[in-house]
Amino acid sequence: MCADTFGVGIHLTEAELQFVVHVPSEIDSGWTDPEAFQTLVADTVWDQLDQESTLHAIAERFEPGETVSLGTVTLDPDGTVVDHHLDPPEPNDSPR
Repeated sequence: MCADTFGVGIHLTEAELQFVVHVPSEIDSGWTDPEAFQTLVADTVWDQLDQESTLHAIAERFEPGETVSLGTVTLDPDGTVVDHHLDPPEPNDSPR
């Protein structure tokens, strides 16, 4: 098994904030359950960042159609968090 690094972010639409995961083109074949994978990545992000304040800041500072990067998480297919580089958006990243 080999760890894979995924970019994570929040995409804004007119109606909602969508959690997005950027999957590399070369990925370990151990990732077999897409729902478990999405949950693992989201849980890893929200274990590191305060979900409520991060989403609130994004909703206030960015426009629909934008995708705000939160950083990366590196995971083994067995669920082990190998590394992460996550930061909420800065107040002046994209003021309205």
